[in-house]
Amino acid sequence: TIEIMKVAALFLGLAGVANAFAPTQNVNKGTALSAALDDMPGATMPFKAFDPLGLATLGSESTLAWFRAAELKHSRVAMLATTGYLVQAAGWHFPGMLSSDVSFESLSAMKPLDAWDAVPDNGKAQIYFTIFFAELVSEAAGTHYTKGGDYPTIVFPPVNFASDDAAKNKMSQSRELNNGRLAMIAIMSFVAAANIPGSVPALIGNPMF
Repeated sequence: TIEIMKVAALFLGLAGVANAFAPTQNVNKGTALSAALDDMPGATMPFKAFDPLGLATLGSESTLAWFRAAELKHSRVAMLATTGYLVQAAGWHFPGMLSSDVSFESLSAMKPLDAWDAVPDNGKAQIYFTIFFAELVSEAAGTHYTKGGDYPTIVFPPVNFASDDAAKNKMSQSRELNNGRLAMIAIMSFVAAANIPGSVPALIGNPMF
């Protein structure tokens, strides 16, 4: 019985040591990731390193890189979507025909979401494939960003606005992210206003919503 008690005491002691070190490791890891977030582009005022849910500290540096790449991609898509919605709402359009029986002019007279519904299925399939191909190219090029490689770049066209000056480059990246964040809010507002009347007071009465 005494031997059993000694063994039990030993296991309890080891468990206590393990529990004592585990929180310290988590805190250090979270602190390091939080520090990394503070140094990343996009950590600007008025909400510097805005992360109320602590998502940046959920995993490792690779996880944080994946979150950043996802934010960057969504920012770019949202900026394109917002610009496209405004261009469509303004009535601007390409000349000619989109397909044998659908003209760009006819689409420009519709609300943006209705215009998308009017695009032929083959046209939608081409758009989806282009998006898929661009995603495939950006994810497969070079060393992956979760392993220390560069973040995804613009595939079509392959433009590069990066500056040789590190400070200027970081400022440009912060501007892109901040514009993208605003665009994500904008396109969500547009979609909400188009589908839920009165959900966005500033857009009530606008004929394009």
